[in-house]
Amino acid sequence: MVARRIAGTAALLALAVTLTACHHSASEPPYANVPFSGLGGTTWQLVEFQSMDDARGSTVPDDRRKYTITFNKDGSLSARFDCNRGVGPWRNDIANARGGSLSIGPLGVTKALCPPPSIGEFIERQLSYVRSFTVSDGYLNMALMADGGIILWEPVKPD
Repeated sequence: MVARRIAGTAALLALAVTLTACHHSASEPPYANVPFSGLGGTTWQLVEFQSMDDARGSTVPDDRRKYTITFNKDGSLSARFDCNRGVGPWRNDIANARGGSLSIGPLGVTKALCPPPSIGEFIERQLSYVRSFTVSDGYLNMALMADGGIILWEPVKPD
C-alpha cells in the first residue's frame, strides 16, 4: 500500500515537471533565477489551473495578483482568492529543495460574493486535493490527487 502511494506521488511529480516543460517556451522563464530553498517564507501568485480533463483545459485568472498564497515558516498559510481571504495549515513530510509531498488545509475562508469573473471558490476547493509539489524554472507546480490537475504559481516579486 505504501509502495503504491509513493509510486503515485512520484508519478504526479513527474507529470508536474513534464507539464511545466511543455507549458513554457524555449526562452528562459522570467523567474528561472529566483533562489528557492523550500516553501516556508514564500509567496506565490496564480498563473493557471491545468486540468487533466481535456474538456476542461486550463483556467487562467483575470488578474494574477488577486490569487496568492503565502507559506509561513511556522506551518501556517494565508491566501487570497479574489475578494476573499483564507488561512490554515500546510505541511510537507517528504521534501527536498525542489519538491515533495504537500498537504494544505483545512482552510478558514471568508465568503464574500466576488464579482465575475472569479475563480476564487474553484481554486480554494482545489487546494484541499493538493498532494505534492515541484519547483521548476522558478514556478511552483502543485499536483492534485488522482491526476486531478496542476495548479501553477509564480513567485510574487518583492516591491
